[in-house]
Amino acid sequence: MNKTIVELTVLGKDHEGVVAGFTNFIFQNGGNIEKINQNVVKGLFGMYLEASFTKKIDIRKFNQEAERLAKNLRMEVNIHYEVSKRKRVAVLVTKEDHCLQAILEARAKKQLKGEIVVVVGTENTLSPLVKKAKISFILVNEKDQPAAEEKIIAVMKKYDVDLIVLARYMRVLSPNFVWRYPNRIINIHPSLLPAFPGAYAYIQAYERGAKIVGCTAHYITEDLDQGPIIFQDAFAIEENETLGSLKKKGQRLEAKTLLEAVKMHLDRRLEVYWGKVHVKPRRSR
Repeated sequence: MNKTIVELTVLGKDHEGVVAGFTNFIFQNGGNIEKINQNVVKGLFGMYLEASFTKKIDIRKFNQEAERLAKNLRMEVNIHYEVSKRKRVAVLVTKEDHCLQAILEARAKKQLKGEIVVVVGTENTLSPLVKKAKISFILVNEKDQPAAEEKIIAVMKKYDVDLIVLARYMRVLSPNFVWRYPNRIINIHPSLLPAFPGAYAYIQAYERGAKIVGCTAHYITEDLDQGPIIFQDAFAIEENETLGSLKKKGQRLEAKTLLEAVKMHLDRRLEVYWGKVHVKPRRSR
């Protein structure tokens, strides 16, 4: 039996009645709740609700009714339909090009089961690389992160983005942003998490004489560098390793690891439950 999967994210000031309002809405429309998660950080309420429908949905009517309910509850709702179309991907960058370059090369070789529709940068350093690939590049360089996120959210909506890839995007995303895209934001961290967290992972590894160093591709959550891990890789540190050679090796591995995680997501091989990523086997050709 074919099912339509609908994902709703609800955000706003924490108050009673929101969970009951949306769960009843799903039941009244003949849906079944598959997953529901909720959290509150500093008075900001966020809820992720995944529902399945066996009957055909009037999408326009469903959206209008959900938005009306959200307005009545003084909340904001975002709705995402899980369909079998090619996923639309946005890449967020700052100035390092190694991860973006790997993604663009895979795109050129038609190795991605998705479409890179936009690249958002905090500065213009990577704009020529993106424009050469004939992809839209949008500069969002506001120093105030809430203002920057508001603009990025508008871009994501404009391009109807399904997946967001942080290709060495050097800003911390707030819960207000992250909760809108549950398990749809992939980040690359230059460490085998949870060891050596932070922006200076390679320096910490080098200074403390680590023998193995690696990187971690993971989904973003409101807890910094604590999201479900998708894929990890590592390499041994040689006795004569320099900080420069270590960083170069690390960057090559970052690009490879992030690309692998993106491919796995676009291949629909990843499922997240109980805070852990479960990987489906590759389909035989």
